[in-house]
Amino acid sequence: MEVYRLSRERYADSLSGAGAAIKGGRWNSIGIELIYTAGNRSLAMAEVAVHFTLATLPSDYMMVTIAVPDDLLVKEILEKDLPYNWNNFPHPSATQKFGDNFVLENKYCIAKIPSVVTKGDFNFLINPHHPDFKKIEISTIEKFPFDRRIFK
Repeated sequence: MEVYRLSRERYADSLSGAGAAIKGGRWNSIGIELIYTAGNRSLAMAEVAVHFTLATLPSDYMMVTIAVPDDLLVKEILEKDLPYNWNNFPHPSATQKFGDNFVLENKYCIAKIPSVVTKGDFNFLINPHHPDFKKIEISTIEKFPFDRRIFK
């Protein structure tokens, strides 16, 4: 399986979850390392684009393609299993606790979870502390220019 991540150039060659641990996110609290990825390039772009305007969009984004071995077990999370307010903005603390528990239980390396940004698409959360994490690797890193029309 391949998953995708848009990353600023200086962080593109690293998979650590450290960036997410600094600020926290929808699926992790501050201090919990988690790597956010998307099931396709378009979703990776949409997940980043919702945070910027054309004036604030950095020009150094890279599309990172990540190879996940097909034999890794993936925890599939259905919408019905999520907190009732999982897709609210700003995100509720209940979703952070949900993701924190995924990392702390350490049963799976990957969680497939519905996207808030694009209904019907899925994000893949990677736990960098799981023993199988060492099997995951970056396969390509390419410059990713955003089409300016997205921000009109």
